[in-house]
Amino acid sequence: MTVVAIVCGVLLTAGAVLAVVRVEKGPSMLDRTVGLDIVVTTMIAAIALYAAIHRRTDVVPILVVLSMVGFVGSVTIARFASVEPEGEGRVRTREEIAAQEAERIAAEDDAEEARRTGRRADADERHDGEVR
Repeated sequence: MTVVAIVCGVLLTAGAVLAVVRVEKGPSMLDRTVGLDIVVTTMIAAIALYAAIHRRTDVVPILVVLSMVGFVGSVTIARFASVEPEGEGRVRTREEIAAQEAERIAAEDDAEEARRTGRRADADERHDGEVR
């Protein structure tokens, strides 16, 4: 059991060190976010290893809290780092809503006018054809 615990501890330490290197070097925010997720996950695994070796169940709430913190942190960073299409996923101001509604109404009015003008032109052509 001791050899397994030592091997697991060494592997967790190596993973944490490599994740910290990724956080330090990472050129993008996504690299840093993934690195920090790995660090949090490594901490959770280390605490779980400690709890398994010493047969302690009183650290389970700590594991749950760390898991929640890691999840919420990842989702928050992903939300703010994501690139959204223009006009989607954000709260519009009243002025933007009013301008978009005015554009929609103007487009509908133009379409209605074009339809009426087209009907008049068709009717005029029919009447001209009958008279001649």
